Amino acid sequence: MNMEQTVRYLVDAVESRRTHRIVTGNPIMLMAGLEDPSFHRALQTADLVVPDGAGVVWAARHVGQPVQERVAGFDLMHELLREGDLRGWKVYLLGTTEETISAAHANLQRQYPGVRFVGYRDGYFTENEDASVVAAIREADPDLLFVARSLTTQEPWLAKYESALQVPVMMGVGGSFDVIAGKLKRAPKLFRKMHLEWFYRLLQEPARYRRMLVLPRFALKVMRDGDKVLKQG
Repeated sequence: MNMEQTVRYLVDAVESRRTHRIVTGNPIMLMAGLEDPSFHRALQTADLVVPDGAGVVWAARHVGQPVQERVAGFDLMHELLREGDLRGWKVYLLGTTEETISAAHANLQRQYPGVRFVGYRDGYFTENEDASVVAAIREADPDLLFVARSLTTQEPWLAKYESALQVPVMMGVGGSFDVIAGKLKRAPKLFRKMHLEWFYRLLQEPARYRRMLVLPRFALKVMRDGDKVLKQG
């Protein structure tokens, strides 16, 4: 689906109160799934996977299964918040550091005054605290839950607790809160148009270079394996 269709689909999910877990797929995430069976299951069992990364859009086209357009997670989050602004939806924010999530919460409140932000907390909690975090979200009863935790934690955590959370739309948003809080800048339109958003992020966070090394591996796997690229083993 394109962005418009995706938003319409998720508006219906909220209005029907059906639980949906959304994965914003990118090459780093897909390669992690090939290396870790439990992570692979978290991706495979999602209700909807959107083509977030430019590399995924290229790969889909290369294997003869093109998508209509890139549906960037950052943009999808804001599209859903715009809908929530009009409809008075309730939203819960979870993840990153206390300082960042607090700033992101304040900025989103100003940007979307019609949204009811029913709670937020940082993402630095242990498995022993999972039950209390889930209980707090259940009590807040949001329509949308946005989660930003580490690569290996975000999707598996949502997959593990989606039934307990009972949120109509829950989605991992990666580094989106860092941008919303003003800690990082989003790539300019020119970089996004040239599919170089990853490079702009690397310029801001050079320490991410090790993670970026997976991109050429992903490209080689797509060219070698074709439509079997997402098969494990």
